[in-house]
This record gives sequence, C-alpha cells and structure tokens, in this order.
Amino acid sequence: MAEPINQRKLLEQLAGIGKALGHAYRLELLELLAQRERNVDELTRLTGIPLASVSQHLQQLRRTGMISARKEGTRVYYTLADEQVTALLGMLREVAERNIAEVRRMTEQYSHDSEALDAIGSEELLERLRAGMVTLIDVRPPEEFAAGHLPGAINIPAEELEAHLDELPAGREIVAYCRGPYCALSIDAVRQLRTRGRQAYRLARGFPEWKAQGLPVQ
Repeated sequence: MAEPINQRKLLEQLAGIGKALGHAYRLELLELLAQRERNVDELTRLTGIPLASVSQHLQQLRRTGMISARKEGTRVYYTLADEQVTALLGMLREVAERNIAEVRRMTEQYSHDSEALDAIGSEELLERLRAGMVTLIDVRPPEEFAAGHLPGAINIPAEELEAHLDELPAGREIVAYCRGPYCALSIDAVRQLRTRGRQAYRLARGFPEWKAQGLPVQ
C-alpha cells in the first residue's frame, strides 16, 4: 500500500519555488533565459548585476529545478527547464496586474503613454500571416533570433531598423515582436514605423509566450 502524501512537506517544496521567484533579479534572469541559453558573463553584461550575485541567483533557481545547466569547456550555460516556467512567469504577471494596484497603475500608464497601443494577439497574427497580409519583424538581437523565432519573421534589431526601413515591402502591415509583453524594443520599432507613415502594430506577447503556447517556431 502506497504511503500517503505528507501535505505539509509537499507544500514546503512548493513554497521553495515561490521563494525562488521572490526576487526581482531572479525574475529578470529568467526572462533573459527564456530567449536563449546564456552563461554568467553574458547575463552579467545584460543585467548590470555583479557577477557574484548573478551566480548566486542562478544557483537558487537551479536548486528549485526552474533552470538547467550544461558545461562547455570552462563555461556553464543556463536555460529554462521547460515551457512551464515561461507559463508560470506569465501567470505571475497576470495575477499582479489584476490584484496589485501599483502594478495595474504602471501597466495602464505604460499603455496610455505608448504610441503602440494597437497590440494584436497570437491567433490574430496567425490569421494575418496565413492570409499573407503582414510582414513580421523580430527586433531582438541576432543571437536571440538565431536560437528561435516565429515562422517567417525577419530579424531587424531595433537599433538597425531605421537603416532597413526601405527594404520592407510597401503597402503591407508590419507586426513587430520582441522579448515579452513589457519589452520596449517592439514599442520603439512601431513608433519608428508609424513616424515613417507605415501601418505597424506590435504582438501583445513575445517569443517566449508564443513558444509556451505550443505555436510553431523556427
């Protein structure tokens, strides 16, 4: 006969995941790892967090099974354990937006101030892509694009968009996406495109959320 589950001990293990999520630095590291695997030096450069602190936070995330690691030579590369971690981060954002007044105020202000209010969802984007209605651009850095991107997307990093505007087909809608729902890269891209008279929108979510939904990626 199977031994009954010790509910208190089980809840303690679940609480460990909550504790791992309970630091802004660790959430930032998880969002970067959702794009592609990275080593400590790269995460330190991208976040500006001291290297020793990055290492400590990564070890805490690894102990809860939220990230995995592999060694290549003298370097250790980290990545998310699975797509459920991305889904968990998304649920955390949604709960915060619904129930924390300050978060709700910040996100509403973000939307109000943005010229890229017209965000479209995943299903709507799929329909427009099937109909051949849009040009899809990925404004993340090339290394993140190479690790995975939406089918048919063109990689034009945000800082290079101005130089490539004339290469985008005229008379077609343009949809830009980047790292996630709060990523400013797609907002900036849509601003530039609209300033040049192009019909542009942003994807409401980013590449990790698209992938976590089980939608096709390249």
